[in-house]
Amino acid sequence: MIGKEIRLERIFNRKTGRAVIVPIDHGVSVGPILGITNMRDAMSQVADGGANAVVVHKGIVPRGHRRGGPDMGLIVHLSGSTSLSPEANAKAIVCSVEEAIKLGADAVSIHINIGNRHEKEMLADMGRIGRIASEWGMPLLAMIYPRGRNIKNEYDVEAIKHAARLGAELGADIVKVSYTGAPDSFRKVVEGCHVPVIIAGGEKMDSDKAILEMVKGAIEAGGSGTSIGRNVFQHNNPTRMVGALSMIVHENASVDEALNFLAKA
Repeated sequence: MIGKEIRLERIFNRKTGRAVIVPIDHGVSVGPILGITNMRDAMSQVADGGANAVVVHKGIVPRGHRRGGPDMGLIVHLSGSTSLSPEANAKAIVCSVEEAIKLGADAVSIHINIGNRHEKEMLADMGRIGRIASEWGMPLLAMIYPRGRNIKNEYDVEAIKHAARLGAELGADIVKVSYTGAPDSFRKVVEGCHVPVIIAGGEKMDSDKAILEMVKGAIEAGGSGTSIGRNVFQHNNPTRMVGALSMIVHENASVDEALNFLAKA
């Protein structure tokens, strides 16, 4: 479908087929935390670093996207929950595909947590959103994590393999999962998923080297890029961090080369 292809070109680098995406949708789940108090500044910083796309909720789009900085792809997030809820793993649909289209989105995203008692509702939501997105030629990014009572280790390679394949099976055009900790194990995730797989950044890490090593491992394993939030927008120089990630993702730079780039900030 030509519309979907055109939109995907706004997210993935044409030469590498990879993407550096920065999710800044955390305000719904945890409020205005460090780094995203001023969303216009946050988006400008990652755009200046060369991010291919940003993920935000619908209310943020009119207040900062594509203003005062380089252009980048827009992914509108359709689901949400708050950390204040006793059922924080249960994601509700808070925006429609049609609303995202009216906002000028290049893609939409949905968050699914599997292995908990709300799994069936979230899977039903994904099935419905996937059908509507396909009808409109709108790319769908599925963020899928094994989280719930039946999950002993959400970074277990078998669980993440299942999560990635689930996204592809239900019609996602891009799947976002956690990194399994090593290139060899993550390669199994990529091999079992027929759509691009990108990695999440998780909680704020203690060192730049740890972040960059994770990204390098994912790319070596055949991953298609990153969707890292806190470790970018809470960095002391978000623009430079996006640049360092882009060096690894798009230029196949080494971790040391990316660290040297960061050190010159």
